[in-house]
Amino acid sequence: MCYCLCQCPSHRAAFSSIAQLFSGFFSDTDLVPSDIAAGLALLHQEQDKMEQSRDPSVIVSHSPSSPIVKDLEAELEKAAHCMQFAAAAYGWPLYIFSNLLTGPCKLSGDCCRSRAAEYEVVGGDHLGCHFSSILQTTGLQYRDFIYVSFHNQIYEIPFFVALDHKKEAVLVAVRGTLSLKDVLTDLSAECENLPIEGVSGACYAHKGMCQAAGYIYKKLVNDGILNQAFSIAPEYKLVITGHSLGAGTAALLAILLRSSFPTLQCYSFSPPGGLLSKALADYSKDFVVSVVLGKDLVPRLSIPNMEDLKRRILKMVSNCNKPKYRILLQGCWYELFGGSPDDFPTEMDDRRAQELSHPLLGEESLIIRPSSSYQSFASDDSPAHTATHLPLFLPGRVLHITEDGPSRRSCFSQVRYRAEWSNEMAFRSILISPKMLTDHMPDAVLRALNSLTSESTKSCLLICTFNYLI
Repeated sequence: MCYCLCQCPSHRAAFSSIAQLFSGFFSDTDLVPSDIAAGLALLHQEQDKMEQSRDPSVIVSHSPSSPIVKDLEAELEKAAHCMQFAAAAYGWPLYIFSNLLTGPCKLSGDCCRSRAAEYEVVGGDHLGCHFSSILQTTGLQYRDFIYVSFHNQIYEIPFFVALDHKKEAVLVAVRGTLSLKDVLTDLSAECENLPIEGVSGACYAHKGMCQAAGYIYKKLVNDGILNQAFSIAPEYKLVITGHSLGAGTAALLAILLRSSFPTLQCYSFSPPGGLLSKALADYSKDFVVSVVLGKDLVPRLSIPNMEDLKRRILKMVSNCNKPKYRILLQGCWYELFGGSPDDFPTEMDDRRAQELSHPLLGEESLIIRPSSSYQSFASDDSPAHTATHLPLFLPGRVLHITEDGPSRRSCFSQVRYRAEWSNEMAFRSILISPKMLTDHMPDAVLRALNSLTSESTKSCLLICTFNYLI
């Protein structure tokens, strides 16, 4: 990866910090991939058993005029609108993926036409396909765009600024991960100080996204992009949005701009869990809304959560006495076809590795050198499990969208969703599921939001009709 990218000092520093992070994470483990796969299969079934045995949640009913319901419906409608812009920032790859039949035909007429005189594009969009897909997704006109950048380096990610006349907003949309350079920005997960005036407590954030937010902040403020936008529409408000990497960067950008734009709003879709310190996360609740779909991995992804996952896998494989091949075969069957979770002895049985005559790891893959991660499996409070990294949290208020009904259904059945306000502490553990990656896809998030808003509209119409008849 180093040779594929420009070897400037900032890039070498990024590679160094990422290498240090990875070496520290894997230095005390000696598991082969099949051990990890078996541990994940066991952990998934263990989590499903716990979920099935949990008491049903108490559902609090609200009248249609309840402030909680009205606030939720309003935020869902705004989020669905902003998600279109967050998805549009990905350009033609996501547009073609979401419109396999009609997408290529719609873009083919525009991609080869030169429109350099009509708008200014920074970075690589030689055929104009990225910008054409943005127009198709957002429904905006050429004249509505103030600035479009496809420039992409480590800590420097694409974004665009447009006038959203429908919502009367100057909208800044930041692109999510789409290149190797974006991945390296994601992996720069160390903490970086981010002092904000008026915020008491420790202020720090994800280093890579903090750097990316600083880059966009300088463009917007120092280059006069926001001044240009508000000179055209001075009565508009500022809205910032993004998905994944773009979501984390958008939330940090909103924090940096809040003092200059007190009424700004940010909609952060599927942001990384390891983003903000507790003080900054609490500060952002007034102007940031995070939207998380289902069991999405990324909002639960942080260094402490990964350390916890590693410890759980080690504990699983050390406390299970079943053959590895059987666990893998039955685990594959469970992932594909469902059924009842296997009743393997795992950490929930409170067993110890030394009490088992045939541990899962077996003689072929026992640890070669002593490791603190393999010691003291009995207690989560042992020194080996103390946190070595600063805790980081999701930004703002968290709107969690889940599927309503059974977790497994036929491919042709219609999916219904429900949404509720959650909190950052509900995402402090990684959930193993086949949907942990698909729930992160921007088209899946947009589909869920559109489904919720359409159902909300139908419900409102039914209620209004019923009240009118009465």
